[in-house]
Amino acid sequence: MIAHARFWDGIAESYAKKPVANLPVYQRKLAATYEHLRPSDVVLDIGCGTGSLVLDLAPRVSEIHGADLSEGMVAIANRKARAQGADNVTFHTCTVDQLEFAAESFDVICAYNILHLVDDRHRALRTIMGLLRPGGKFISSTPCLGGPWSPIRLLFPVMRLFGKAPSVLRVFKPAQLEEAVREVGFRDLIKPELHAPPRTFFAIATKPA
Repeated sequence: MIAHARFWDGIAESYAKKPVANLPVYQRKLAATYEHLRPSDVVLDIGCGTGSLVLDLAPRVSEIHGADLSEGMVAIANRKARAQGADNVTFHTCTVDQLEFAAESFDVICAYNILHLVDDRHRALRTIMGLLRPGGKFISSTPCLGGPWSPIRLLFPVMRLFGKAPSVLRVFKPAQLEEAVREVGFRDLIKPELHAPPRTFFAIATKPA
């Protein structure tokens, strides 16, 4: 994971300066996420990057935490939070496996653009399940880069060699991720229509009460 963190540290400043790739789709994701938030909620965003989603959600909830393995990303997130005056926000530098919250700490957990970057998505999903309170919501947005013959499988090793890709990148189809979400026990899975690229998996699922 050191190499993985080093890659994200190295691009943190340039990443922070990039505009949202597809702003209308991101705004529709936000709107769908807002529908499942309450003012009393305690929220966690896993793979928070430079904190954009955390800071978008912060005014709508009681408390929100962001976690990312990159110290560089988290430093920028803290800087943005101070500039925004967001006093209900806390950022943590850690991987999914290193999260140190008590079981059932959160009402909502978000995982935007992270499940394809973890070693074991089933393990990550089980961790998320354990951190959610009964009836809590899991909101995921994940690029699913294809099946066994996806071109990215050929390009990725070369990109990584030249420092253009992270050390971990998992390739799977949306149906495989949906199956994993259901396998760990999430229920009532809904997939709002975002008019997003077909390989984007955006879903909201519930931990059974």
